[in-house]
Amino acid sequence: MYRLHRSALAKTLHYRFFSQSAAAIIEEPAIQAPITYLEGFPKPGPAEQILAIPRASSGKNISAKERKVGRVPAIVFEQEDGQHGGNKRLISVQSNRIRNLVDKVGRSFFLSRLFDLEVRTDFAKEEEIIEKVRVLPRLLHLHSGTDVPLNVTFIRAPPEALLKVDIPLVFIGDDVSPGLRKGSYLNVIKRTVKFLCPPDIIPPYIEVDLSELDVGEKLLVGDLKVHPALKPIMQEEQPVVKIAGARVSDQKRAK
Repeated sequence: MYRLHRSALAKTLHYRFFSQSAAAIIEEPAIQAPITYLEGFPKPGPAEQILAIPRASSGKNISAKERKVGRVPAIVFEQEDGQHGGNKRLISVQSNRIRNLVDKVGRSFFLSRLFDLEVRTDFAKEEEIIEKVRVLPRLLHLHSGTDVPLNVTFIRAPPEALLKVDIPLVFIGDDVSPGLRKGSYLNVIKRTVKFLCPPDIIPPYIEVDLSELDVGEKLLVGDLKVHPALKPIMQEEQPVVKIAGARVSDQKRAK
């Protein structure tokens, strides 16, 4: 049985701020041979398309006007030094499209998934394309009360880049876990784990198999089964999940 865990960080007042801290690092030499998915690892479906139009300027008033007509202010850029965005383009995307995608795949899954971004002179003019590029969502602002998208930031994902991606974890095997069957409970320590990924093989999620975990046992970052080209950014000794003993309240009820 799958349980999809979604991450969210609270931001003050009218915003909730979701970030997978995706960042592109161009390394030399570039990856020469194409890297492909391996059997046994989760694969994403075909990349879905997001349409955009250019936006001449930024600012609070401009953003408010965009939202009023059903558009979301957005930016697409590249990473030059790991901190500042290069080759930045101001764009607007359709609010309903972003909201539908987020509702469809979930917030954390939206932020770890590649999309085909097509920038047109007008949403309806298919023949007038300014830029067509594969992107990874980096930041997403949602309204705290309505979940309406307020801002989106995309990062370009060329084949030679390496992307820092917080990949969602999906827990399986809980129904046969020896520890859980004994009445212990699942202590989820991490719901996403950050990896350095070639864009062509970013997994939609990582499966965490609990089927052999007994009471007191845990799985570490280094225990996760991923494509060998994925490199964990955090220490491999960090725990991801643990089968903890029965809660104190459960122990009292048992007496």
